[in-house]
Amino acid sequence: MRTFSLALRNLLRNRRRSLTTLFAMVIGTVTILIFGGFSRDITYGLQTGYVLRGGHLQVQKKDYFLYGTGNPAAYGIADYQKVIDVIKVDPVIAPMLTVVTPTISLGGIAGNFAAGVSRTVVGSGVAVEDRNRMRQWNDYNLRINILPSPLTGSAPDAVVVGTGVARVLELCETLAVPNCVAKPKTQEPAGPGAPADITALVQLEARPAVKRDEARIELLAANVHGAPNVASLRAIKAERQGFKEIDDMFIGMHLAQAQRLLYGSEKPQATAVVLQLVHTSQMPAARARLEELLQTSLKGEPLEVQDFEALNPFYGQAIGMFAAIFGFMAVLIGAIVLFTVGNTMSMAVFERTTEIGTLRAMGLRRAGIRRLFVCEGLLLGLIGAVSGVAFALAFAWLINHGGLTWQPPGTVDKSPLTVRVWGEMRLMLVTGIGLTVVSVISAWWPARRASRMMIVDALRHV
Repeated sequence: MRTFSLALRNLLRNRRRSLTTLFAMVIGTVTILIFGGFSRDITYGLQTGYVLRGGHLQVQKKDYFLYGTGNPAAYGIADYQKVIDVIKVDPVIAPMLTVVTPTISLGGIAGNFAAGVSRTVVGSGVAVEDRNRMRQWNDYNLRINILPSPLTGSAPDAVVVGTGVARVLELCETLAVPNCVAKPKTQEPAGPGAPADITALVQLEARPAVKRDEARIELLAANVHGAPNVASLRAIKAERQGFKEIDDMFIGMHLAQAQRLLYGSEKPQATAVVLQLVHTSQMPAARARLEELLQTSLKGEPLEVQDFEALNPFYGQAIGMFAAIFGFMAVLIGAIVLFTVGNTMSMAVFERTTEIGTLRAMGLRRAGIRRLFVCEGLLLGLIGAVSGVAFALAFAWLINHGGLTWQPPGTVDKSPLTVRVWGEMRLMLVTGIGLTVVSVISAWWPARRASRMMIVDALRHV
């Protein structure tokens, strides 16, 4: 304790230099924590968006992830309800679950033949009530307000399209899509309805009467046997999907409608069983248990488990990019602190050469001299780290309550700009301890040089 007391007095002897060094350390700590909190908030936001749409884990037929998008009907899970029932009653997985629900992905061609336009689309068939419960997941208490699915309470033939699909199919006016630029008319519309062959396919189903103000589209898809199947659908809303590539191809529909398109009158299937967990941290345990079930209770059908990170490669790429930036900033700021503290301690050694010689002449050993200067560096690091964390928390509070907004990647609307520092104990501890260690390392070399001074040379130093 006496050494620390002397080290503190020595720091107070030259307050201006000590405060300058502490200021540099505080700025470095605040920079690391604010950027770390910002990147952590982006991580949680991206993760929440993917989990809301596709859950944490998906049980799929083997190789669907590799080849299923080309022919989803051939990779359907025949007895998907059994899979759901087994998962729901499993004593290990059941407590972790919020939702387990089937889903269907399909590709096809959507046409608004009254306008003479069509385009390729990717459809998603969902159980609407299950999806509404999935939209309530918010494990990280983000400031988000996800409304229920527009398909809630809608007719079986209702669909939701991406705004890009609405624009290409010239449905902007009918669906009241804001900021939707209509395509310039270069030719006359093809006619009042679908071609005869498409109409004949549609008439195989019970097609409801078309109203003048309805946005009707025909969706052509290949069924499980490769034959074309057509459904007449009513677009009830256009929603932005965040990514233009998805927005230009997305069609969401009821699960039963998607099953009719792919499987017709045959037994309906699902291309995936989606699991949403209470906490993301439960993914490893839930996945391990699912792998066990696939080898025991669900051994009859070749199935595999995919997590949301594998299904959404952009998530891993974004997290890796921010981790690389954060690491680069941490190394850069660590180097600045290293040289700043090192320069401060070198100046202290130079100015106190006579004092060092006096202490050595009074019997203080070389280890004592080293310990004294290293303690000064340690105190600088501790005070700088604690002050930096305090200032970072204050700045984070100001940012979080400043009313700033931005549009994160993968989202459709602007979100409050927030920085997650409070509660991130690991981030604060690693940053504080790291800068303290850098400060101690910076002080060690000047301390070593001070301890190796010859007593006579130090005493006659002017």
